[in-house]
Amino acid sequence: MLQIKDIELIHSRDLTVMVRDLSCTFNSGDKAVIIGEEGEGKSTLLKYIYDPALVEDYAECSGEVLMTGEKAAYLPQTLPEDLRDAAVDEYLGGNIQQAFYDPSVSGYLWTLSREGTEPFSGRKMSTLSGGEKIRVQLIKILSEDPTVLLLDEPSNDIDIETLELLEKLINDFRGIVLFISHDETLISNTANMVIHIERLNRKTEPRCTVARLSYADYVSRRNRAFERQTQQAQFEQREKRIRDEKLSQIYQKVDAALQNIGRDDPHGGRLLKKKMRSVKSMEHRFEKQDEDMTQMPRSELPINFILSGGRGVPEGKTVLDLEIPELYKEDGSDVLSRDIKLFVRGPRRICIIGPNGCGKTTLIRRIVSEIRDRKDISAEYMPQDYADLLDMSSTPVDAVCDSWDPVERKKARNHLAALRFTADEMEHKVSDLSSGQQAKLFLLRMELNSPDLLILDEPTRNLSPLSGPVIRQMLSSYNGAIISVSHDRKYISEVADTVLELGPEGLSDVTDRYG
Repeated sequence: MLQIKDIELIHSRDLTVMVRDLSCTFNSGDKAVIIGEEGEGKSTLLKYIYDPALVEDYAECSGEVLMTGEKAAYLPQTLPEDLRDAAVDEYLGGNIQQAFYDPSVSGYLWTLSREGTEPFSGRKMSTLSGGEKIRVQLIKILSEDPTVLLLDEPSNDIDIETLELLEKLINDFRGIVLFISHDETLISNTANMVIHIERLNRKTEPRCTVARLSYADYVSRRNRAFERQTQQAQFEQREKRIRDEKLSQIYQKVDAALQNIGRDDPHGGRLLKKKMRSVKSMEHRFEKQDEDMTQMPRSELPINFILSGGRGVPEGKTVLDLEIPELYKEDGSDVLSRDIKLFVRGPRRICIIGPNGCGKTTLIRRIVSEIRDRKDISAEYMPQDYADLLDMSSTPVDAVCDSWDPVERKKARNHLAALRFTADEMEHKVSDLSSGQQAKLFLLRMELNSPDLLILDEPTRNLSPLSGPVIRQMLSSYNGAIISVSHDRKYISEVADTVLELGPEGLSDVTDRYG
């Protein structure tokens, strides 16, 4: 059993309360997903549950974490800096084969390792693709025979085949799984419990909701409850207005009569004063009743986002005509794929898929280099590693506004506010923001610059599942062209009109598979 009691997490720098009064108990078989908007403290909560020392340099924490007879294993969102130059064999404890053939989890490890032999042996962790890093980390924590899995974004960067394996791993795991993910399909297929972290009223009031429901049921019940509460609150407000108007009319009528009554009618004056006291007593009684009125439901404000697409791309416009005889790894050591042909005309929305390490990000970077000097196409690029283009020492305002003109900077602040950045967060360093908030900076740059073409490497990987529908709708209605890489199955089905799979022999059209 894993039990957390009265957890409170406060950011040390600006004293923002991320989590307050969170208590719940987890038993074997519980698969709990932590959801919430970007930067709300989800990763901090998971770290604190595993080891409070992981957050002590930036958060003030209180509460109890009790693990009775449990052994926890933790998958961080990013590989720790001190392990990036470690050899895979060293990271796995020096014996990669033993890890692969651990009898308790060998089925998972066999698939995670692809060949079940030594696909990563001799390589450094830093040379692995994002998805390969996740797979190796999963191999390590599973080989430790844990009873509690704490997984921070395990779905990031892994290919669709491994995503489906991860779903099976979570569902079949006999212990407790507590995880964070932005992949709505993964959440919908695995979670039987939801922990929803919110910060209301401009992120000043924390609220935590624990529901023993599937994600779909939680969202459905929440929406229905909000709708009922909204209707009841609106009905009571209408009744209050009608009642208050009648009371105001009576008050004005009695007050006017009091003003006009003569001194020669003391009996009438006494009656009117008595009636006025009655009206005021009724007013006080109504005020007490109003304290129990149904309030409008409160939730985090959804992000407000529109992507115009500039001039748009005419149907006959050639956006890209690319041929690559051999696609090499970026260090030039190996050929990843041959005979790549990619022709894009008009406002197509193309998504490139493929197994981890096949060269998707390398291909996207080649596409960026082809487009960069074009004068007839304006493009915006969102890389997988945000640090490639973002100055991590700058502020969010600086990241989206090159001008020091007060009007332009105010405009940038208004746009950031629509993406749920607080005034304090606008002054933070970009490096201090969550990955999801950094992703929103790229989305905002796209909105402000109105490009004809978006080149996106895993655009939804760090965005909340609650923001996902907004982002997908925005991209599906965009009137420019999109060339993207993604493993997000909802993104692929709702945004892409063409799905291409990258393999050793180039690109093949697999759109029918995702129709």
